[in-house]
Amino acid sequence: MIPRGKTPYALLASLLLALTGPAQAQLSLPGGIDPLGTLGRVGDAAQELTDRALAPTSTIERSARQLAQARIARLEGLVMASRGAVDWDDRHEPARAGEVLLLDPDPASLALARDRGFLPIEQGVIEDLGIAYARLSIPAGQSLARGLKILRRALPGREITADQIHFPSGVGAGGTSAKPATPALPRGGTVGVIDGAIAGSDRLVAQRGFASGAPKGSEHASAIASLLKSAGSARIYGADVYGSDPAGGNALAIARALGWMAGQGVPVVSISLVGPANPLLARAVAAARAKGMAVVAAVGNDGAAAPPAYPASYPGVVAVTGVDGRGRVLIEAGRASHLDYAAPGADMSAIVPGKGRIGLRGTSFAAPLAASRIAARMAQGKSAGSALEAANSEAFGASRQTGRGVLCMICRSGT
Repeated sequence: MIPRGKTPYALLASLLLALTGPAQAQLSLPGGIDPLGTLGRVGDAAQELTDRALAPTSTIERSARQLAQARIARLEGLVMASRGAVDWDDRHEPARAGEVLLLDPDPASLALARDRGFLPIEQGVIEDLGIAYARLSIPAGQSLARGLKILRRALPGREITADQIHFPSGVGAGGTSAKPATPALPRGGTVGVIDGAIAGSDRLVAQRGFASGAPKGSEHASAIASLLKSAGSARIYGADVYGSDPAGGNALAIARALGWMAGQGVPVVSISLVGPANPLLARAVAAARAKGMAVVAAVGNDGAAAPPAYPASYPGVVAVTGVDGRGRVLIEAGRASHLDYAAPGADMSAIVPGKGRIGLRGTSFAAPLAASRIAARMAQGKSAGSALEAANSEAFGASRQTGRGVLCMICRSGT
């Protein structure tokens, strides 16, 4: 029961503020590690929640503490269920086990790495982006975190990273009888989707896999394609970075997918995945943008106290949060180092093969809708920068919580 005079939002803010003490000890992983960087920000999140319009507690009643616990449990569950395919890196983020990435490898650095037991698995260049890398196996008996430290000491000044995992930032919410809307906005354009594999879309022009077992149909990606069709996107390119790989969604797969999209001339790419910063992926995003591509990404669903989400936080990426049917920012919406737009992320539906029309919730579904608006403008011959300026003109309700405003509010149902 809510005490007289207290709104659900005021109660939630009070709870969040109370969590800034003991919760910091309760929510860290063994060894006192906080992989999220979340707990020290719970108090700040509480103040933000008092300022923003939130989803009703009848829809979702998860506090910042619960969101932090859910993310920790998800990360731990992934590592445990992977049967050794995923390990913790030196920042306690999940990444592909047993190997590291060396950027811009040369014969001397590869020889030094080999001398220390780091053997080459693969050496290549990201397609159409010109970024050279080498995958190196870690010496037997060493953890991923330890291997990274050893190689960085051996090769000071070189970019060496784990191949961190990225996660979808939205979920299906069950069946619904909602009917599709018909947006009265400029339509058309091409959008690339980096996610799982798209199934059942008549707008799909081409699809390619970047993980073992890919392309493998994904409900998440198929719902995104349904929303894009409803929003008027004429052509969709799909890149499956998951397949059946237990370490799918890694940075290298996403970078390769971006390179393929650039080679196909895809003008706008939507990425509804979140993970930690990764130097290879940061360079791939920058190289794609330099070729004129607009990269749009979701801020994730780990709450306002979560660490900044990537790729949404990379410079120049269009970062998108989600709002419900009444225009209120989702309580679970994460954050990025900057925020550009909000778009529908709840009280909406899409058609998924084998399931029919399902309800959706999450910033995953806001990002492609924002991407559809940019793509429609680029289809008129505008550059990425000019398309963003045009999108600004149709956005409304600009604020600290929605960036330049809300886009595509009537694009709420996938067809």
